[in-house]
Amino acid sequence: MGKVNTVFKRYEKKYLLTASQHMLFRELADEYMQVDEYGESTVCNIYYDTSNYDLIRASIEKPIYKEKLRMRSYGIPKPGDLVFLEIKKKYKGIVYKRRIALPYEEACRSMEQGAVDEGRGQVAKEINYFLKRYHLVPKVYLAYDRIAMYGMEDADLRMTFDFRVRSREDKLDLALGDAGRLLFADGEVILEIKVKDVYPMWLIRGLEKLSIYPCSFSKYGNVYKKYLLSGYLEELAATAQ
Repeated sequence: MGKVNTVFKRYEKKYLLTASQHMLFRELADEYMQVDEYGESTVCNIYYDTSNYDLIRASIEKPIYKEKLRMRSYGIPKPGDLVFLEIKKKYKGIVYKRRIALPYEEACRSMEQGAVDEGRGQVAKEINYFLKRYHLVPKVYLAYDRIAMYGMEDADLRMTFDFRVRSREDKLDLALGDAGRLLFADGEVILEIKVKDVYPMWLIRGLEKLSIYPCSFSKYGNVYKKYLLSGYLEELAATAQ
């Protein structure tokens, strides 16, 4: 793994593509974008939330400000591999990511104990505050296969294409494989475009030509709505009786 960035600030927009839209858009993107050094990779995540899913329930209400905490690896981690503990915040359309890289075993131990070694810097302190404020526990495993690209003329222009989004609520450990039930049945692809400023004209025209429009889309949020919300509501109703 190359240089590890720990702080990000950028605009991000998501688009849900059909299989045919993806094929045509990739033909266009390949003229201006280059696949990054990792090629296709598998992104594995554990999302942390309260016992009642307070964070994701607030997020899907589309507030001005929202935040989440996850543990992330690129591929299934082996002992000693680096994984990331990451806080992702979004305010008025701008995404801020704060993360630290830790050996897999240390990251798991830190999350089980509810505290990261604050000797690892400011981001560790922010994660600890987040954990204590919300009393977070692991709730959902979510993985997808990703192709990442960057602009040939503007390296700050980045795109990711996420395929085969899958999730589970058991085996909440990154080392236990990347199996899970698929979120999409028809091969849809999630395109995410990340910029520090404005889109280049070729990109604006290409999206318009292919009728590709931005949407508010959270992988964790959609897993919650599709698979978890009904169960939560049933528990709530049973408690009220």
